[in-house]
Amino acid sequence: MTQPEAPTLTYAFAVCRGGALTALAALPGLGTCGPVRTLAAGPLTAVVQDVPAAGFGEEALRRRLSDRDELERCARAHHTVITAASALAPTVPLPLATLYLDDGRAREALGERETSLLTALDRITGRAEWGVKVYAPTGPPPAPEAAPADGPAPGPASGRAYLDRVRTRQRSREQHHTLTLRAAERVDTAVRSLAVAARRLRPHGVEVTGKHRTHVLNAAYLLDLGRERELRAALTSLRRDETDVQIELSGPWAPYSFADGGVAGERIADRGVTNGGMSP
Repeated sequence: MTQPEAPTLTYAFAVCRGGALTALAALPGLGTCGPVRTLAAGPLTAVVQDVPAAGFGEEALRRRLSDRDELERCARAHHTVITAASALAPTVPLPLATLYLDDGRAREALGERETSLLTALDRITGRAEWGVKVYAPTGPPPAPEAAPADGPAPGPASGRAYLDRVRTRQRSREQHHTLTLRAAERVDTAVRSLAVAARRLRPHGVEVTGKHRTHVLNAAYLLDLGRERELRAALTSLRRDETDVQIELSGPWAPYSFADGGVAGERIADRGVTNGGMSP
């Protein structure tokens, strides 16, 4: 007697329009029970994969995404599929862990958002996302001045001198911070002049940047394909002029920051689980 197949869910990576996407079948995706495949939904094509319901149901998914190593593995696999799709066709990335009970529910959900998804695809077609980060080097903090081992206790004059030095250092730090913020604004203005859209993102904290630099600009820019040379030339010039900051460029990326297709979170009892309860 043939064993019944284990129930599956439909995991959605991205939504595309057009393009020869058959090459995606060679990707492992999440390494689960089915190949990466396409799913027609009207004028849209979803990039999906069957995943076991036992491993990706709501409770199982919550446990999976609370495991740091497993979360990183899933995020990398998700990103790999999106990157491959975006190289073949205009692609709207979907949030990590976008799941539906079956293909029919996935089609229905995408159909309800067809207009916003098509608008997003129009916006990103022929364009790519680039990331620019600006850091202000801080250096190690100045060592405190040691009091003399012997001699008379400091008097009012020496106390005032000490406070003056403290205030001077504070003013110097504030002036340096102001200079770096202005430099970051000039970088942002220059790159925005090349872009069709820009978005400020939250700067990273010290746990990412390290103690000896401060993240003062974290921005994403949507550029027409073919403007990479202009972008790199502009940043080369900025690095030469803006010596108070460090400027880093990354990309091109799939347009994560500019491809909001209006795919909202849902519950698995309705159509699916989007992002495992996490914010997009």
